[in-house]
Amino acid sequence: MAIPDYQKIMLPLLKYALDGQEHSIREAIGALADQFNLSEDERKELLPSGQQPLFDNRVGWARTYLKKAGLLATPKRGYFEITEQGINVARQSLEEIDVQFLGQFSEFINFKSSKKQADKPSLEFDEISEKTPQESIELGYQKIRK
Repeated sequence: MAIPDYQKIMLPLLKYALDGQEHSIREAIGALADQFNLSEDERKELLPSGQQPLFDNRVGWARTYLKKAGLLATPKRGYFEITEQGINVARQSLEEIDVQFLGQFSEFINFKSSKKQADKPSLEFDEISEKTPQESIELGYQKIRK
């Protein structure tokens, strides 16, 4: 199986947190890698920079976007927990959560709006990318280097 993009990770990550406990991102990465049946090679595949495993990066971005939408909270560094709003979403019969879906939450709209002011041009909600922001930056850097 190919490494899922960060949007495909969002719903499994949210459901992982449904127990209401505080979870470390490290433990979530391991559990999700098992859930997606990733091979050892896929778990170790690095970003183009060679600085971080690709799957770890994608889980991190999934957590960030869910947090910005108010579905997860980060009580302390490296940890997250589900919010009441997150519980409500996780209990719906959803097939996936993506950036477009997150656009219904005012917290996420505010996040995207403030981001838009800081870095024009930016992606609109309907422009769904399978790459995390970090991956996009690294690919751009690689193009410039070539």
